[in-house]
Amino acid sequence: MPDLEYRFLGRTGLKVSVISLGSWVTYGGHVSDEEAFKSIKVAYDAGVNFFDTAENYSAGQAEVVLGKAIKHFGWKQNDLVISTKVYHGQANSAHPERPLNNKGLSRKHIVEGVNASLERLQLPYVDVVFAHRPDRDTPTEEIVRAFNHVIETGKAFYWGTSEWNASEIADAWRVADRLGLIGPVVEQPQYNLLVREKVENEFRWLYDQHGLGLTIWSPLKQGILTGKYNGHDAPPPGSRLATAEDPYSAQQRKNYGNEAWKKELEQVEKLKPIAEKLGVGLGNLAIAWAVKNKNVSTVIIGASRPEQVTENLQALDTVDKLTPEILKEIDEALGNAPVLQPRRFG
Repeated sequence: MPDLEYRFLGRTGLKVSVISLGSWVTYGGHVSDEEAFKSIKVAYDAGVNFFDTAENYSAGQAEVVLGKAIKHFGWKQNDLVISTKVYHGQANSAHPERPLNNKGLSRKHIVEGVNASLERLQLPYVDVVFAHRPDRDTPTEEIVRAFNHVIETGKAFYWGTSEWNASEIADAWRVADRLGLIGPVVEQPQYNLLVREKVENEFRWLYDQHGLGLTIWSPLKQGILTGKYNGHDAPPPGSRLATAEDPYSAQQRKNYGNEAWKKELEQVEKLKPIAEKLGVGLGNLAIAWAVKNKNVSTVIIGASRPEQVTENLQALDTVDKLTPEILKEIDEALGNAPVLQPRRFG
């Protein structure tokens, strides 16, 4: 296995493995606990120290599985970096059809949601807690104060955002600075060869200004960038889209073969000659490309089987092959490099 690189999580002293393991649409539902344990163990043995989950992944069961794995293997929490997310807390409610204060970023839900997550994880704290989506109905000051309360009470060390836009992150920092509190040190956006605008363009002022770190998700665009869907009119047998029953996968199946889907598969097809020239698989190329971005603190992979963890980690051997010339070839093949606009203020 390649040696893992460790990067600081933004402008913090926290070191995270440049590849990490997530639990979205896998653990606690699509994958048995036994198989999940195997994947988590392979990642840990390879040097992965960052494991990501959320209160709504498999209605909280993903947190349960991760907590069980840590306990089962007897790992020390000081050797791990664990993150979870709060916002979608419907499953915490006795009435998920009307979750009310179990959803969103009120002080009530942030505090209660973190408490519920810690109980499922069987941990006294997490390293990072994310605001899983922006809550435009709750004042930013309430959100900032609530996450600082979670930190001050020892239930998390850092807080961050997920799928917020740049102005919302900057606003949270303005409020935090005014109050002498801690702002969001990290954002968790989707980032891959097909989704680039936010990370490469919208956020580019935040890296220097606020030291924003990134824990990016879906580096393989839910498997599209592996090329396994090319040439198939329906999800191939054995693929997650063919077997998973979670709502997200069900929605993806409905989109299978539409115009947006076909366009993405055409872009993937154009990457094949580049991958072949480097002697690597398409998935390997995609993960290495995401790692190549130095603003990315860690690339979160998903795995249904331990072999997928091993395969994805081997992408680290490809990173140095991505020379400026190869990166230019990729941009020309995809035709989606963001057009960077000059800064108009500050």
